[in-house]
Parts: sequence; structure tokens; C-alpha cells
Amino acid sequence: MKRIIIFLLLAISAYTAQAQKVNVAAAANLKYVLEEIKTEYVKLHPKAKVNLTFGASGMLVQQISNGANFDFFMAADNEFPLKLKDKGLTTGAMSTYAFGKLVIYSSSLDVEKMGLEALKNSSIKKIAIANPETATYGTRSVELLKSLKLYDQLKSKLVIGENIAQTAQFAYTGNAEIGFIALSLALAPDMAGNGSYYIISPKLYSPIEQACILIKTPVLNTEAAKFKKYVLSAATKAIWEKWGYKTIDN
Repeated sequence: MKRIIIFLLLAISAYTAQAQKVNVAAAANLKYVLEEIKTEYVKLHPKAKVNLTFGASGMLVQQISNGANFDFFMAADNEFPLKLKDKGLTTGAMSTYAFGKLVIYSSSLDVEKMGLEALKNSSIKKIAIANPETATYGTRSVELLKSLKLYDQLKSKLVIGENIAQTAQFAYTGNAEIGFIALSLALAPDMAGNGSYYIISPKLYSPIEQACILIKTPVLNTEAAKFKKYVLSAATKAIWEKWGYKTIDN
């Protein structure tokens, strides 16, 4: 009997530890904002363990579809979460948490002053964009260039990043004179201190409605549900806005 009780106590302890660990698959544009939100969440829930993995939304969908160990998916749009939902890999409702903003960034040109005219500058040899097949910000970048009737003219200059973070790195290091990146990344201390950015009018591309959803797991991860609730709460509104996102009510 004593051994059975000890086994049960160990099992309950293991379950509790598992429930307090949240593995988050997050779009690469969320690196800085989500790190800050995680810090604030852990202050409120000291026993919680939140692991963040960043990448292109499409690549993360592939990983989750192949059985990767994630509890919560935060995408760069509202289409990738639905792909997982259609496969029966999620639980609960999909929720929009913020709207992203697209910018052009350069470490060598004053794009803040030049605006989109910078794209026509003859000194531009390379323009970095995220992979439009797997990264929402890359999709919107191509959409924008086509709407401006510049895509065919600039197609040969495009350098494709695996995700928006790698694209930002291309622009930051000067491997591309201009990069189409998320405003949230342009606001990072290193990026902001090393170049300039220009916020593109959201009227020129489809809305970047970023949504999240819980991943179906063998045992319900209550901590993941709590973390999702916190991400969507008024407590994080100022953090989202600090990093350049538009929240639902502003």
C-alpha cells in the first residue's frame, strides 16, 4: 500500500510539473514582444515554465503537423492556425491577439526620409524579404511590390530569408541594402540604433491579423490555456503597443 501511495504521489507530481511547462511555437516577428510578455507572466506565476520557439509560421505548422511537442501556436496571420484546426490538431477557439505592421529598413539609407521611393534607388542591389511561401510578412511584401507595380522590376534583387528574423538580419548587417521586416523587429535596440525604418501604410497590403490557438495534447495543458488567456488580456496591451503592434481596440 505504501509503495502504491508513493507511486501515485510521484505520478501526480510529474503531471503537475508537466502541466506547468508550456512549449510555445511563435512567429519570428514576436521575438522581443513575447520575451517581455513571458517575463511578466512568470512574475505572476513563478512556478510556470514557458519555452519559446520562433520561426516562420508555415514552418512551425509543418513541425506541429509532424508531431513536434508544442502546446500553443502564435502565428503571423489567421490562416496558418486554421490549417492546423482543419487537421484536427488544435483545441478551443482561434483568437486574434494583434495586428502587425510592415516596414522597410536599411542600415545604409535614410529610408525614413525616402519612404518607398528608396526602392527605386539605383544603388540598391539586394532587397531582403521573408520567404512568401512560409512567412506572412514575406507574403505581404510581395503583395505590396505587386500593388506598386515594382515586383517585376525588383524581382532579380530579392534575397529570401527563411523567416522575418533572418530577413531583418540581412538588412541589419548590410547584406541587403533594404529589408521588408516587421515593425516590432525594427524597434529592437540593435536595429533601431543601426539604421532607419519607414512604416508602410497598412492600406497598401492585406491586414496582418495575427492569431493564436492551443494545440491538442494527450493531456490537457492547463498552464498553456492560462498563458493564452494572459496573452489576450488587457495586462499585455501596453507591451504589444510598445513593440509597434495594433491591438484589437486601438
